[in-house]
Amino acid sequence: MHLAYPAVLAVLLFCVGVYGVLARRNAILVLMSVELMLNAVNLNLVAFDVWLRDVVHSGQALTLFTITIAAAEIGLGLAIVLLVYRNRGSSDVDRLTDLAEPPEHGPSEHGTPGHGDGTAPEAGAADGTAADQNAEATA
Repeated sequence: MHLAYPAVLAVLLFCVGVYGVLARRNAILVLMSVELMLNAVNLNLVAFDVWLRDVVHSGQALTLFTITIAAAEIGLGLAIVLLVYRNRGSSDVDRLTDLAEPPEHGPSEHGTPGHGDGTAPEAGAADGTAADQNAEATA
């Protein structure tokens, strides 16, 4: 068997997978592209195992490990994509860059608690008027 045929096919599969990962926006298609890349690796492992006439068949053993890892990756990946789609209504990869919701009023730039605009709350208000004003501003 010529080694060039499966090697060229593996290169084509891998290139299609890389294109799919870089160009697609849908998370399901990105996962499918990753699977194409892993299948290209599997094809190379088996082809080189046959070409080298390995007695131990280490290429085929590594292929079984790769298939196991790919199955686990697809299971977890699909679960994550389904949860994201349920929560966000879209599986667009570009819209998933910030997964955490920004806080309404967090610490200011200097690390002191404030109103988000860099001003600290009034420390001398014993009757709670500053806290009441802050609660009304956030409501």
